[in-house]
Amino acid sequence: MATLVAGLPLVLGACAPRITVPVAPDATDPLCADVVLAVPDSLGDELEKVGTTSQATAAWGEPGAAVTLRCGVEPPGPTTDLCQSVESEGGTVDWVVRELDDGTWTFTTYGRDPAVQVVVPATVREDHSGAFVADLGPAVEAVPQTRACVGPEDLTG
Repeated sequence: MATLVAGLPLVLGACAPRITVPVAPDATDPLCADVVLAVPDSLGDELEKVGTTSQATAAWGEPGAAVTLRCGVEPPGPTTDLCQSVESEGGTVDWVVRELDDGTWTFTTYGRDPAVQVVVPATVREDHSGAFVADLGPAVEAVPQTRACVGPEDLTG
């Protein structure tokens, strides 16, 4: 009986959904481990963390409708895309924000190497705002910031 009970958590754990997230080119950077270990167990009130299939990744939600995080993506260079400073508990994180043709949003850290990318599919955007990106700030701040967003007011004066 003890063997059966001891094996039960392993059986239940094998049934949990896992989200396929492509590994980023620099996922082996040690700072990525710090980021992933510090991500929250949930985003907002409704998106619970679930398992992923790749190193230096995290996901919240359910298959087909999950917010995903990849650490180790190529850091963006200077861009005319929206660069938004988001305050969190520990400080501020600058994100380059892009909306794809299918309604998906991507948030990529600006001024941090390795960069972290968060993908919010349109299916999640239907029921949730993107404000939960602030919940990721304390984890992302494990990667030191070397540059910051420049706003239009910074260019004029």
